[in-house]
Amino acid sequence: MSVSTSPTTGSAWRAGRFWIALGALIVLVAVIGVALAPGTREPRRLDPADTSLEGSKALAELLRERGVTVDRVDSVDAAIAKGDGRLLLVTHTASFDWQQLDRLAQIKGDRVIVGDLDGRDVLAPGVTPAYEPARVRSREPECGLPAARAAGSAYLGGDLFRGANGCYPGPEGSALVQVPGEGGTVTVLGDGSFMTNKHLAEDGNAALALNLLGTKPAVTWLVRPALPPAGDLAGVGGKSLGELVPPSVPWAVVAACLAVLVAAFWRGRRLGPVVAEKLPVVVRAAETVEGRGRLYRARRARERAAAVLRAGTVDRLTPRVGLAPGAGQHEVVAALAVRTGQDAQQIGGALYGPPPADDAGLVALAGYLDFIERIVREH
Repeated sequence: MSVSTSPTTGSAWRAGRFWIALGALIVLVAVIGVALAPGTREPRRLDPADTSLEGSKALAELLRERGVTVDRVDSVDAAIAKGDGRLLLVTHTASFDWQQLDRLAQIKGDRVIVGDLDGRDVLAPGVTPAYEPARVRSREPECGLPAARAAGSAYLGGDLFRGANGCYPGPEGSALVQVPGEGGTVTVLGDGSFMTNKHLAEDGNAALALNLLGTKPAVTWLVRPALPPAGDLAGVGGKSLGELVPPSVPWAVVAACLAVLVAAFWRGRRLGPVVAEKLPVVVRAAETVEGRGRLYRARRARERAAAVLRAGTVDRLTPRVGLAPGAGQHEVVAALAVRTGQDAQQIGGALYGPPPADDAGLVALAGYLDFIERIVREH
C-alpha cells in the first residue's frame, strides 16, 4: 500500500492563508495609497534649483564656486528687472510668446539660448535652423571656438543650426552656434542635456558649460514658468485627487485584487523541494581558459582575443581606481597613469589601441596588461 505525501487543498490553505491575507492587505494599501496620494513633483529640466537628474543644481553650484552670481527667474519681468550687462540663459523659449521674446531681446549682454529656438529671429538673428535634428551623443567640437576647443568632447545634438561659428557638427548643421549680437554674443545650443546633473560629469560637459556661462560675473537663469497651483485651476474648485475619484472606484480596485488572488490560488500548484543534482564533470577554470585560447589561436582571432583581454582588464581595474562602471576612455587612462606611474599614451595604446598584428604582439599585450594589474593591486 502506498501512502501519498502530497499536500491536500485543506492543508495548503491552512499553511498559506496568513501569507495570502498579508499579500492582499499590502496590495490593497498600495493601490489606495497610489489612488489617493497627491502627485509627486515632476523634475524641472535645466532648473538651477532642481537636484534631480534632469535639473542643473550641480552646474549652478559650480558657477557660484567660481564667483559667478546665479539668479533663477521664472518670468520675463523678473529677467528684465535684473538689468543689463549680465549673461541671460533662456532654457525654454517655447514657454514664452513673441511679445515676451521681443522684450527679452531688449536686454543688453551675452545671451545663451537652449533647445527649440522659437524666437530665433528675435533672440538670435543670423542663426538658421537645419531641417533634421541629430542624435544626442558625445561629439568633438571640430571648430575654432575657444570655449569648445578647451572643453573637448561634449554630450550634444538635438536641433542643429547654421551660423557664423558652428561647433559639434551634425549631418546638416552644428549643435552649438555662436554669433555676434547687438548687445553681446549670442550662443545657441541644440540640446542642454550636457548641463544636467545626469551628464555634467561626463566628457568635457562641465568645462563647456562653465566656459559658456562663466564669461560674466552674473547669470540670469530664465526657466520655464511654473504652473498655477492645483487649487487655482479652472473647473477643479480646489478639490484633492481623492475627492475627484468616484466612490465606486476604490471598491472596484479591491474587488479586482481579490479576484486576482483567488484565481492565483485556484490555478496555482505547490512545488516540491528543490532536487540537487551533481554535475557529471567538474572542469577546472584553467582548462576552460586554455581551451578558449586554443580556439582563438586556431581561428587566428587575435583581434577578438585582444578585445577580451582588454575588456577584462578594464572591468577589474575600474573599481580599484575609484571609477564607476562604464567610465570613459580618457578617465580610465588618466586614473591608471596616476596610479601606476606609467606613461598615459602607453596605457591608452594597450587598453584602446589597434589589435596586435601577430601572436608575439598578443603575448606582449597580455604581459603588459598583467603588469598593470599587478601594480594596481600592490598599490
